[in-house]
Amino acid sequence: MDILNKSWSISTDELKQRIKRIVDSEIKKTDKNLAYRDILGLIDLTTLEGSDNEKRIIELCTQAKQYKNESKNIPHVAAVCVYPPFVKQAKSLLKNTNIQVASVAGAFPSGQSPLEVKLAEISYAVNQGANEIDMVISRGRFLEGDYQTVFDEIKAIKEVCGDAHLKVILETGELESLENIRKASDIAIYAGGDFIKTSTGKIQPAATEEAFVIMLDAIKEYYESSGKKIGVKPAGGISEPEVALRYYALIKNILGKEWICPELFRFGASRLANKICDQINGS
Repeated sequence: MDILNKSWSISTDELKQRIKRIVDSEIKKTDKNLAYRDILGLIDLTTLEGSDNEKRIIELCTQAKQYKNESKNIPHVAAVCVYPPFVKQAKSLLKNTNIQVASVAGAFPSGQSPLEVKLAEISYAVNQGANEIDMVISRGRFLEGDYQTVFDEIKAIKEVCGDAHLKVILETGELESLENIRKASDIAIYAGGDFIKTSTGKIQPAATEEAFVIMLDAIKEYYESSGKKIGVKPAGGISEPEVALRYYALIKNILGKEWICPELFRFGASRLANKICDQINGS
């Protein structure tokens, strides 16, 4: 398939109706108590502020570790997500846990730097110990129709990631159409992304159910043709348990239960975890 030249025609109304049918059906038969435990274990606990400092990273990592309660079958979060200067500190603080350290890198959140600068920052984060890299595509290039450059940048970044998993942020709120979201999803997948991610959380709209389903469809089609599973991460604005549950229902219906694991599904969030814990403990 020539992904750089393929085009799509997607009906917004039909997509919204499809989402409603799926969510209504799945949530009725979902054990919310178990689902909330799953969701907690899928969260990338995140701080990405200009004011971040060592004290804030200590607080974040302490918070990340505090959720696990084996007697109540409550898991820890999947990862913490920080800027590159804090990767080494986070790795040290999370030593002897299974909590991963993710780092945004590669001119996050704008993507507006030369490729060599992006590669240098990503190499730095990986060398500091990042298990995962969250990069953002060059939306300006994409919107100009320069899909080849977007593809080549992702491919080059994947190469310098080494063993670190690469999450490719599409910043769907800036892509202007559902058709563009689908094309960006395909480009990210075929260029080597291990995950595709909706948003940086720095612009609105951030994660939307419509964008998420388009991304799930791209992952499903790729899996059916290649046998390779790609992960997905909705991020930005998902702060309420009921909202997270809708995304949980969508992936469960479209990709199946096997995708509900930290290796293939994450939530990018800073406020969601405590609220999920409250739901679990109050059940």
